[in-house]
Amino acid sequence: MEAMNAEMARTAYQKKAVSRLPAAEVLALATSFFKERGYRASPTGRPNHVMVMGGREGPLPRVTAEISARPDVGKAGTTLVTLDAFGERLGPTMAEFHQELRRHRAAKAPSAGAGSETPSR
Repeated sequence: MEAMNAEMARTAYQKKAVSRLPAAEVLALATSFFKERGYRASPTGRPNHVMVMGGREGPLPRVTAEISARPDVGKAGTTLVTLDAFGERLGPTMAEFHQELRRHRAAKAPSAGAGSETPSR
């Protein structure tokens, strides 16, 4: 049991991220992202939560991850995303998802400024 706890601690990935995407869009992105990589991902019974499950990775018989999205944190349009995972492959995959969220933020930023420009007369 101690070996599994040590492995879970060693492979853990826990981060918080801020996104401009709506919570539903973040969770849909998470579901498709992890399904594409061979994990089972689906909403939980709690609102704004997605559970990711996988099979054996290293000495762990099963790996899990949880993604939660809290909308309108701090100000309207800001979503707080909590990422929590463990596993030899799942931890690094969650880090990839974190980078994917950052890419979406960077991709949306230039288009927001471009649409607000008005022609000069």
